[in-house]
Amino acid sequence: MYKSIFSALKLPLCGDILGISGLKYWVGSKNYKPPQKIIDDGARITHADYPQVNILQLPYTANSFDFVICDQVLEHIEGNIEKAVSEIHRVLRPGGKAIIATVFMNPIHYGPKDMWRFSPDALQYLCKDFSRVVTCDGWGNRFAHALFLLYPRSRDWQIPERTFSIKHYLATKNDPLYPQATWIIAEK
Repeated sequence: MYKSIFSALKLPLCGDILGISGLKYWVGSKNYKPPQKIIDDGARITHADYPQVNILQLPYTANSFDFVICDQVLEHIEGNIEKAVSEIHRVLRPGGKAIIATVFMNPIHYGPKDMWRFSPDALQYLCKDFSRVVTCDGWGNRFAHALFLLYPRSRDWQIPERTFSIKHYLATKNDPLYPQATWIIAEK
């Protein structure tokens, strides 16, 4: 999923960036290293952790950010999802991009609540007020569903480059009928 998102963006991202509830797959973590530089060292990052920061009423002025990265948050919003996406739109500068990644077919995962699921069509509907959709898609396959249920930590596995690896196959095979995760990049 992230490989597809990153390939649709001009990297590294620069300017003012709002990261809603973590940028693990954007800057890295203990178990994950991005395949390339995703965010420029000079970018100004504002972290807004949900639910401490209310995404239904973001505490930032209009036209404040070049990018809003809302990664694995929408499914947890307790309230009006259209209002949340409208707030993302409001704080973006003209020409700014919203990068929203969320789940579709995924086990319940509390954080603190698990409220919603989004198909690619639903994400496009939610972003109807943006000037254009850069990309909108989903990723998953039934084998990955089984693996994630049996080994939840497998989500952070590095994807081997060698194509004969079972991990590579599971991470790159996509079946549009089984999207585990969905995403959209929309421009204001």
